[in-house]
Amino acid sequence: MNAVVFDQFGPPEQVLQYREVPEPIPARGEVKVRMLASPINPSDLLYVAGHYGLKPKTFPTTPGFEGVGIVVANGGGLIGRLRMGKRVAVLNDRQGNWSEFTVASAKQVIPVPADIPDDQAASFFVNPATAIALTERVLKVPAGAWLLQSAAGSALGKMIVALGKHRGFRTLNVVRRPEQIEALKKLGADEVILEKDGIENQVRKITNNVGVKYAIDPVGGTTGTQVVRSLADGGVCLLYGLLSGEPVSVDPRLLITGSKSVQGFWLADHMKSIGLVKKLQLIREVRGLIQAGVLRSETGITYPLERIGDAVREAATPGKSGKVLLRIGN
Repeated sequence: MNAVVFDQFGPPEQVLQYREVPEPIPARGEVKVRMLASPINPSDLLYVAGHYGLKPKTFPTTPGFEGVGIVVANGGGLIGRLRMGKRVAVLNDRQGNWSEFTVASAKQVIPVPADIPDDQAASFFVNPATAIALTERVLKVPAGAWLLQSAAGSALGKMIVALGKHRGFRTLNVVRRPEQIEALKKLGADEVILEKDGIENQVRKITNNVGVKYAIDPVGGTTGTQVVRSLADGGVCLLYGLLSGEPVSVDPRLLITGSKSVQGFWLADHMKSIGLVKKLQLIREVRGLIQAGVLRSETGITYPLERIGDAVREAATPGKSGKVLLRIGN
């Protein structure tokens, strides 16, 4: 079969190769999936570069943490047998999804309804589940409260804006480019501010010098530092990424005064920490919100698998319109 692989860490556009590799065979508890499509997420690019929390067990390896496909073989087990022939969202930390066929744990392939198209099914879990977990499961942002988020123009940022409008909490959104302001306003953003104008001062002005009780940041560096500095007394900031590659710098006195806190969040760890019932509830909530049109992934340019170099360059381009999607099969 054909797949995208890399033999060493490095810039994705340099180390990723499209080549022929052996077709995988599912072990017991696994299923084999004929892939249809897979998105290129920031986590995928970080994984290839060697900067992600999860590392390959061996080289060469195939990236791609999520996608959609058809289950075509079962390595053994009841769950796999029940998934046979079904179109599923594939959450994959074993084989990687950027290939014509992949294997994954039968417990990590989720049947998706026919009314969810391939482009939405391909991005079924990572961003929608993160949006729900950050705001509802961890921070538990109440209706009417402010949630401050940086990188608000990202795919996940837009989902959080839509979720805030749906659930009733207010979003205070930080962006880098003026053209992003109107787009977020149309989605239902309550306030949008430019990072270059200073995050903390603008947040204090909007909140009558109180600050915000809830904040999330995937950027780090000076952006994340300013987000933390915008917290109100008793406020909590979740750090869930490091797009800048730079650490957040916080004076302990800032946190001590007013009992503020900063926490880390990683979806993989969150999923491990909750029981089966809560996992199933989260999956049902994701499915329902996608079907209702609340949590939808904006798809940009679609590339065939063999044009992986062009695809990852586009995925890394600031200001791109929507998530880059790899179209693998029909």
